[in-house]
Amino acid sequence: MSDVTEKTAPIPQDPPDREEKKSDGKIRAADGTSLKSSLNRALRREKLRALVLIAPLLIFVLVTFIAPIADMLFRSVENQIVAQTLPRTTDTLADWDSTSGELPGAPVYKALYEDIFIAQERKLHTRLGSRLNYELTGASSLFRKSGRGVDDIGEVYQDQFEDFDEFWEEGENWNSFMGSDAWLADIQAWDEDSGDRQPAFELREGIDEFFPQTAAKYAIYADVIQNEEEDNLYDEDPWALIYSAFYDDLTGPNAEIAAAYTGPAAAQIQSAAAAAADFEPVDYPAAFAEIDGDWAQTPIWQTIQTYSGPFTNGYFLNAVDMQKTPDGPELRPENERIYGTLFMRTLFMSLMITGSCILLGYPVAWLLANLPARTANLLMILVLLPFWTSLLVRTSAWKVMLQQQGVINDTLVWLGIVSDAGRLALINNQTGTIIAMTHILLPFMILPLYSVMATIPPAYLRAAKSLGATNWTSFWRVYFPQSVPGIGAGSILVFILSIGYYITPEIVGGTTGTFISNRIAYHISSSLNWGLAAALGSILLAVVLGLYWAYDKIVGIDNVKLGG
Repeated sequence: MSDVTEKTAPIPQDPPDREEKKSDGKIRAADGTSLKSSLNRALRREKLRALVLIAPLLIFVLVTFIAPIADMLFRSVENQIVAQTLPRTTDTLADWDSTSGELPGAPVYKALYEDIFIAQERKLHTRLGSRLNYELTGASSLFRKSGRGVDDIGEVYQDQFEDFDEFWEEGENWNSFMGSDAWLADIQAWDEDSGDRQPAFELREGIDEFFPQTAAKYAIYADVIQNEEEDNLYDEDPWALIYSAFYDDLTGPNAEIAAAYTGPAAAQIQSAAAAAADFEPVDYPAAFAEIDGDWAQTPIWQTIQTYSGPFTNGYFLNAVDMQKTPDGPELRPENERIYGTLFMRTLFMSLMITGSCILLGYPVAWLLANLPARTANLLMILVLLPFWTSLLVRTSAWKVMLQQQGVINDTLVWLGIVSDAGRLALINNQTGTIIAMTHILLPFMILPLYSVMATIPPAYLRAAKSLGATNWTSFWRVYFPQSVPGIGAGSILVFILSIGYYITPEIVGGTTGTFISNRIAYHISSSLNWGLAAALGSILLAVVLGLYWAYDKIVGIDNVKLGG
């Protein structure tokens, strides 16, 4: 007889750590971790899996919906073009008292000369003029004219340097002491026909300590020539601006340091420094006044100072018929106020269109919900057929029908409702817009109403009548309250679509039947004032969200149903 005790396999024992975990009183999963941690890990995996599944849709919504709205909100306050194009002018102009009635000092005019010179080389001065023209009429032509005139200002010093010594006429001579030795060796060895990019310009080490203004302007000049115009810097002659900056270094506060220069072309520089003291200086205020008399007036300077910040509320003020002034925001003159009227007109006409759609759509939806299925389907096709027709075709049809010699007026005359001389003005005004848009948006009211009415049991009306209610009472007290969610859904759809409509008011609205959306389209496509268009769009978005919030508070968004 064998020894059973010796042959029986040993009973596995829990490791010491598991024994310790069992003793803490927590419920654990099979792997020994606490049940709570195991559940949390499983939930995280499920959430991650769900996030991966919806990621394509989420990215699509972010790119096509959220990003454009964010960009619109940013553009409505963005104003970096003034400070970026006129950095020196806005800095020096910051201390100017715009309410003093006096013009800025000569340093501001000198900074303006440098900024406009660089801007016209980079072809930015016309964009800046267009931006300021939104705030001050005539600014666009002023900057175009100034861009052409700054060359004459700079040539005053250029001619004197070149007349003094022919050394200053050649770009190679300037490069010999402004560029580093390594760059000079590279640019001289560079083959322009090789297809390789030319070596990027490098300032000579320490040259900016002797000639700080010249070095700063020369670096800009080299960047424009090499990267924007893609010309050979070594063969180009310097801008007139370089001569102005060189004159300032040789005669200004840095003159003693410049006189101590001992590098390449030191002899020519020392001679030029001695001669520059007798050069004819430029009177920058007089030079700009000669280019255009507006530079001798304060409004253009006030406008530059007012809009010198990177962000502005000026677009929003313009969108509500106000403007920024040195004394703060104020209303525009009465004959320049248009946006308040357009906003009110847009809201009023959108409400009229929504109300018209309710009056016309409610009985149609009731018929669809209560007629036999075969007849209802036929009627539904009649509702959807215009819905499937091109918007432009439908609007153009109304353009023809609503003419004074159109079908509707001819019919009214034939019926004797109006005389031939008293034909109605139904087009190119608010009436035309309301009629055409009511027809176009009517399906958006009928379909939600039909979806809700189809769920109302007819037995409710019969029950009300069997209890003694009249037809009107049974409809108003029993049927109508149950159809209110459909009215809410249709009203939201029609109203929101109305205030953003563009094509139909543009075609049939004339001057009095257009919406604020038409003005937004004008600023985007014609005036190119995208900041103002973005501000108008932002206000329109805020109005819609505000009305949605009010509807939720008053009616309750839970009462909006599209069926069921």
